[in-house]
Amino acid sequence: PRPADTAAAGSDDAAEHGLAATEVAGGRPTGQLAAAASGRPGLAKEPPRLSKLVSELAGCSRREADEWIENGWVSVDGVVINRLGARVNPKARIEIRDATSRHRSESVTMLFHKPCPVGDEAMSSGRESAAARIRADNRWTEDGSGGRFQLAHLRGLAPAGALDASAGGMLVFTQEGSVARRLAGGDARLEKEYHVLVDGVLAADGLDRLRHGLVLDGIRLRPAEVSWLNEQRLRIVLHESLKQQIPRMCALEGLRAREIRCVRIGSISLGRLPPGEWRYLRADERF
Repeated sequence: PRPADTAAAGSDDAAEHGLAATEVAGGRPTGQLAAAASGRPGLAKEPPRLSKLVSELAGCSRREADEWIENGWVSVDGVVINRLGARVNPKARIEIRDATSRHRSESVTMLFHKPCPVGDEAMSSGRESAAARIRADNRWTEDGSGGRFQLAHLRGLAPAGALDASAGGMLVFTQEGSVARRLAGGDARLEKEYHVLVDGVLAADGLDRLRHGLVLDGIRLRPAEVSWLNEQRLRIVLHESLKQQIPRMCALEGLRAREIRCVRIGSISLGRLPPGEWRYLRADERF
């Protein structure tokens, strides 16, 4: 790409014609200039931001795209665009320098062991921010990921998937859109394993009904794996995630779920991660 040049080409011509001097990129005017040029009253629909197109083209985050643009690594129709917020013609030719492959920001995913709620805690929303749970001082000392904690890792960190307010166990926070989409997508192949402490007496055929005979909200549940871990604790593996699904399943069979802990999502297990602590997802781990 040519030396850095803001995408203001054409704005001088706009000023000469008494038009609003809005940014031009990708060979076509935008905003008020586009409306005037087309002869239509009012504002035309704004073209997409360059960062959005770069993100879609390169499969990176918007944050990464902004960094690449600021560093002058992105050009539009041969002109380097290094100003954030630039809007471009979606049909323009966008080029990204190879340097970006050596400067990709590290998007992280973290596993937090949420303590099982007690008493009134189980009635709370359970939607604390990542910053409230992920801190340098509560990182697991045996985290074997090799990652170095940075405050930048908290930027854009969001919970992925659902964990009921009444449940504890594995809570996933991520900056990676692909991870968030996978955990929120209801993929039947992505198992979620829970250990559930229960009160009550289960009928002789109760396990069979828990496995494949229940209906919630008019929906027949997908088959589940259900077995006893001991006299008071059930192991339940689900292939879907409905609100308060486990307490409601148990209630239909005369049981009360006293404690629910998510111990595994897909191939990733909670393992020995202590309650109230977190670790990074390792490079060899995938949801």
